[in-house]
Amino acid sequence: MGRMSEQAADNRTPRRVIVSVFAAVALATAGCGVTAPSDAASRTPAPTTRAATPEDRQTTPATPAPAEDPPPAPGVALPKAPADLADALTRTTRDLRAAVGEWAGTDDESRPPERVVLLALHQQRIYRHLARNPGTATRTYARLSRPLAKEAKDNVTAARDLLSLVRPLKGGSTLRVRAAEPAGALIRHFKRAERRFGVSWQVLAAVMFVETKFGRVRSPSHTGAKGPMQFMPGTWAAYGMGGDVNDTGDAILAAANYLHASGAPRDYEKALYAYNHSRRYVNAVLLHAGQIKRDVRNYYAYYNWSVFVVTTEGDRRLTGPGR
Repeated sequence: MGRMSEQAADNRTPRRVIVSVFAAVALATAGCGVTAPSDAASRTPAPTTRAATPEDRQTTPATPAPAEDPPPAPGVALPKAPADLADALTRTTRDLRAAVGEWAGTDDESRPPERVVLLALHQQRIYRHLARNPGTATRTYARLSRPLAKEAKDNVTAARDLLSLVRPLKGGSTLRVRAAEPAGALIRHFKRAERRFGVSWQVLAAVMFVETKFGRVRSPSHTGAKGPMQFMPGTWAAYGMGGDVNDTGDAILAAANYLHASGAPRDYEKALYAYNHSRRYVNAVLLHAGQIKRDVRNYYAYYNWSVFVVTTEGDRRLTGPGR
């Protein structure tokens, strides 16, 4: 909330960290069938059979599991044509959702598999590209399935809104970043705050995603906001309940406290506008929260997106594969 009541009170308030957009559902189905034998085959006497010996079993080759397509490398060139972008987004989203489904909720949830991380980065890069190229984005939507097109539009809109609030950093400037807490641990923090203050855990997750990429950005904002939920000192004093502004659990509780006091859950638009005085910010948070609410796997995908910043010398990626 680095940008709660003490933040500049108009839509021109810039943001320092670019957040990209997440996407969509792609489902795959498979079928099976049985072929009936021909009449001739049915009249042929069955051969005498014997039990398989150990030698038989050792020499019978096992049926290999279907091979997965390798995930895209971090810096692979993105397609240029809308049809190719639509195909890449469809395949990447499908594979990412499958990989997230295998990983999320496991005992090793604190260590996202390389496949999840690489697919998430590729999807994020596609959405960043579409957000900066509206004409290409429109032509790409037309080639997507209806559910994916809807989610893509929402995410590109959210990314475009947030990019409009970014203040480019000087080329040599740096942000302090660190690893995020495990995805499951963050959900427990969000749900604890939801139980106490009635604020949707998906909204809290979307706020943290937009503000600091789930706590990865640790530098204060240009306005002096601090911590994983970006509080100004005065706002923290009023709503921090004696906690530590840099502690993840304390900060999430305080954010829920502030949003509740500002009108949530009755009026999320009003509450989020108090958190950051920008209608574009409010719209982006609600779009991201809606995707998390539709499918929790969207949260796990957002969690694996990298921190990108806009500088006067171009975009820079600070976290993720190879960083």
